[in-house]
Amino acid sequence: SGTQPADHRLHRFKWLFRDDKSSAGGRGSARIAPPDSMRFDVAGPFGSGAASAAVVGEQPLWAEPPAAISKLVPNYPLMWGMFGVARLPEGEAEVRGLADGDLTAWRYVEAGDTIEYARTQGRPTRMVTVVRRAGELLGRAEATLDSAGAPLTARLTVPSAPARLDLTFLSTSQADFAPDIWVLRKP
Repeated sequence: SGTQPADHRLHRFKWLFRDDKSSAGGRGSARIAPPDSMRFDVAGPFGSGAASAAVVGEQPLWAEPPAAISKLVPNYPLMWGMFGVARLPEGEAEVRGLADGDLTAWRYVEAGDTIEYARTQGRPTRMVTVVRRAGELLGRAEATLDSAGAPLTARLTVPSAPARLDLTFLSTSQADFAPDIWVLRKP
């Protein structure tokens, strides 16, 4: 996919999560190894509320604590979309798309989920990911990207909670990752 980085990337960001009960924020990082692997780490002030996950495609390898990432991001295509990456369907899917000037949009339906992507070229480039489960809106992620496709900001809105997660990217760089980052570390 043209939205996937060509090499390993390390993204560092600030995050702010809000729902109707609370608000929390801190710093985080995501290591992306194309075509389909991500290590995601977040923590609040002084390391409070730390959470990590390793994901391959749309399947978690592990998450610690187990429910922490699903509280922030209810669906992996939405998580990938926050980093400007559109995931290809993993199985049999009905795919439709269009390209018109600066807009490229596509949709696929697979196992009751409808995933829509729209990417608008410009300064900045924007990518929107919308996921519906059985017709109900699960969430919407909008990422603002620089000219090289690196994320600058991202917002995930989950109407059912209601909740919102904002990411402000501090840096994106090429990086080499040690193989053990994909393994859960137990104390």
